Amino acid sequence: MIQSADASPTEKPERNVLGGPLVECSRDPLTGFFRDGCCRTGPDDVGTHTVCAMMTAEFLEFSRSRGNDLLTPHPEWNFPGLKPGDRWCLCASRWLEADEAGCAPGVVLAATHERTLDVVPIERLRARAIV
Repeated sequence: MIQSADASPTEKPERNVLGGPLVECSRDPLTGFFRDGCCRTGPDDVGTHTVCAMMTAEFLEFSRSRGNDLLTPHPEWNFPGLKPGDRWCLCASRWLEADEAGCAPGVVLAATHERTLDVVPIERLRARAIV
């Protein structure tokens, strides 16, 4: 069970799109808006980085074509660059855009935050579910 580091013991754990506890997405590479391995979100996360997705070459090229190069390492930001097979917390709106273009990567539902459902219908996520 994943809880926010500043969550009090009385707060509910963060939930995934299936209604269960949010599980870790990836520690290698270390992902998440808070870089804690989970697709948690908060008020400062204007991109809603809540979709735990497994990267594909097709999606990475799509993202680069939209101005978000996830392939190139940026050590100054502690960003290793992504490769196919890596899991990463994506912006819900970018994932939906890729799905509409036919190149959305697979989704780990148990590691995808419930806030994703504010942007993406569960049916679309289930259609791309992996693991």
